Amino acid sequence: MWRAADLRFPADMAAIHCSVVPVHPWVYGVGQKTATGSYLSPANALAYLAPHVQAAQGENQVVVMMVCAAAHTDFMQRLAALTAVFPLPDLTQVARMAQAAAELETVKMQLPAKGQALPAAIPLSVATNRQAINAQRIAVAQAQAAVFSSVDAIKSQLASFAAERGNLLEKISLGLNALQQASARAWVFSAKGQGSVIAAEMVKDIPQPSTVYTAAVMFVGKSLNALEGMIHEPDYYARPRW
Repeated sequence: MWRAADLRFPADMAAIHCSVVPVHPWVYGVGQKTATGSYLSPANALAYLAPHVQAAQGENQVVVMMVCAAAHTDFMQRLAALTAVFPLPDLTQVARMAQAAAELETVKMQLPAKGQALPAAIPLSVATNRQAINAQRIAVAQAQAAVFSSVDAIKSQLASFAAERGNLLEKISLGLNALQQASARAWVFSAKGQGSVIAAEMVKDIPQPSTVYTAAVMFVGKSLNALEGMIHEPDYYARPRW
């Protein structure tokens, strides 16, 4: 069953091994591309995902996370919130594509600049240049390693290392706490069983069928309990309106 839920990391996240299938307006042959942009409805997105899970052998667990919106700005906001909590490469790529599409529309409305302008500055990197720089760094490191160090100097370096390690561990702990506090709203579907049965359930009661911007990612594996642990439904009701 589809339902709206808050997604956030559980306190005991475990390793996950599964297949990942993304779908979004820029997947070739799925979305509708027009002069005004690329579009994809939830129904068409799920019609693309259903055959993939139907082809899965044996009994599997399936989790689908989906965001959809009627306006492109709203779509980008939902994607940004989801990728902040769950920065899956497939989702972050969609977020970049959505941002690029929005910027392209802005550029189309701007008048071309007069005259010639320099491109933005970028780091200059060629193979020989990198080789020379790396050789210099190695030489400096060798020279530093050859310098005699006293016992007091070694103790000082060890103390500095211990302090840096403590600060790093503290930052990691704070980062994990912040991650567990963050949440994103999305439509979710989860089921366990034969692929054909799950595929049939997935295309029932599709949420927000009239929206034109949709991105979803489907996970298929033998055990996705860790992913299901991210789904929180404190105020569950069948069809909430955002």
